[in-house]
Amino acid sequence: MKKRTAFIGAILSLIPLGNPLIFKTSLVSSMTGLMLSVPEKINAETFEYYFKLAYEKGQKGDYYGAISDYTKAIEIDPQFGKAYYNRGWSKGKLKDYYGAISDYNKALEINPKYDSAYYNRGWSKGKLKDYYGAISDYTKAIEIDPKKKNAYINRAILKEKLKDYYGAISDYNKALEIDPNDGDLYYNRGGVKDDIEDYYGAISDYNKALEINPKDASAYYNRGIIKDKIKDYYGAISDYTKAIEIDPKKSNAFLNRSIVKETIGDIEGACLDAKKSVSLGDTASDSQTWIKKNC
Repeated sequence: MKKRTAFIGAILSLIPLGNPLIFKTSLVSSMTGLMLSVPEKINAETFEYYFKLAYEKGQKGDYYGAISDYTKAIEIDPQFGKAYYNRGWSKGKLKDYYGAISDYNKALEINPKYDSAYYNRGWSKGKLKDYYGAISDYTKAIEIDPKKKNAYINRAILKEKLKDYYGAISDYNKALEIDPNDGDLYYNRGGVKDDIEDYYGAISDYNKALEINPKDASAYYNRGIIKDKIKDYYGAISDYTKAIEIDPKKSNAFLNRSIVKETIGDIEGACLDAKKSVSLGDTASDSQTWIKKNC
């Protein structure tokens, strides 16, 4: 009998845009929550007035209003790169990725060493599926700031999409040198090692991810998939069970556990799990057909 297909886990998505920048003058600014400290009274029609107004609107989610006020600030001072950067950030929030890229281009014309502008432009290019362009921008950001962990992470994610698996692993290695206690990095690197069929290396990474975050249902789930691949069926069942304990609505964990139970001849247990998967909304697999034939 042909074995049913297990549903694989996913890598984490791109780390989001960097935050908009506060306006730094001789005034005191607080970095906590990216709040902007300004005098109680500020003259209308000044660059600072519109920049502050735009920043506050962006923080409240009024991205159209923020864009309008950043534009007014730019009209007053067209050589202030941070205004283009922040306007690009607001456009990115509205999924106007081409507009965002245009603003980051301008910010980089003014300051070619603007690592955050390269990073955010890379993020926007990634959203447009210009993966090579995005990788180039992340590389520039890293050249300027070699400790920019998120740039390594996003570059790794895009390299995996392009099937440059060893390049992706190298970037995760660099990110882990910067932050060895980030469990998500081990999780993602484990997924890439699965891509190159380094199953024991993948298990090692999922082990480390779970040491850091024992409640990571996805790490148990993915480790279960790898154990199934190396025919450690009871280990796979144990991991799917842990994933279900943490996330009882994880339908794919029930589905995959059903498949492994079928493999070891536990048809009754396989039926129970397959039915549970369907009850939780599984429509992508052939579970319903399998249930009719076997349960």
